[in-house]
Amino acid sequence: MTLTSSTRVLMLLGDPVSHSLSPVVQNTACAEADVDGVYVAVRCAADDLAGLMRGLARAGGGGNITLPYKEKAAAVLDTASEAVRRTGACNTFWSGKDGQVHGDNTDVEGFRRTLRSFVDGSPEGMRVLLLGAGGAARATLMALLEERVDQVVLLNRSPERARAVARRIGGDRARVVSLTEELRGESFDLVVNATRLGLSPDDPSPLDFELLLRAGAAMDLVYGRVATPFVRAAEAFGVRATDGSEMLVQQGAASFERWWERPAPVEAMREAYRLRQDG
Repeated sequence: MTLTSSTRVLMLLGDPVSHSLSPVVQNTACAEADVDGVYVAVRCAADDLAGLMRGLARAGGGGNITLPYKEKAAAVLDTASEAVRRTGACNTFWSGKDGQVHGDNTDVEGFRRTLRSFVDGSPEGMRVLLLGAGGAARATLMALLEERVDQVVLLNRSPERARAVARRIGGDRARVVSLTEELRGESFDLVVNATRLGLSPDDPSPLDFELLLRAGAAMDLVYGRVATPFVRAAEAFGVRATDGSEMLVQQGAASFERWWERPAPVEAMREAYRLRQDG
């Protein structure tokens, strides 16, 4: 890759970012699609986020936002997508032809694509347990409702935060439980971990599957070189489970399509992820 003054700079902004494989995936995509761009991960402080986003976008670049700034990033935008307005969270930004800072929440589309490839048949009518109430959980809830699941039960360490998310996005198809014990004996077609537990290999699983009567499948939005604690807990309970690797690829593909206005080379992105993990 030859970098010049015309190379478009894309950044992943968050804290932490050292674990992220987005640079590997996105730089592979740029090379495969033959576009003049470079993608780097930058750890930033909360007070620096707005300045970095605006300066980068106005210079013709863009990027992604990760934990813990997705909600804060939504307030920086001049033009927000429907997904940003509904979830209150932004994970993708760029400069529009109007010179304004545009943003989307491609976690919504990324989760939708990942869900369709993972479940057997349509998710319509499913009963889902969603762990978390942050930006990733908001995007997941929106995608689940758009896929016409029957009900989503939210569990978060702050029940009030979960109730706010349920009211904002879920309507009468979302309800909140305050304590893990309230899940004892319940059955779900799908359990989704949208918390940050699992970023460290020493983290506990966010859910004891033994509490449940049944779980049809489990999806973790966290990924790593080895199985996440949530995936291990699900599989120990006999539940088919997947980590967040496909979610990384699919939301990254949706982001690529926003920046470059062309289809993303999904297979090349997926292969880049696989090779890096296997290496």
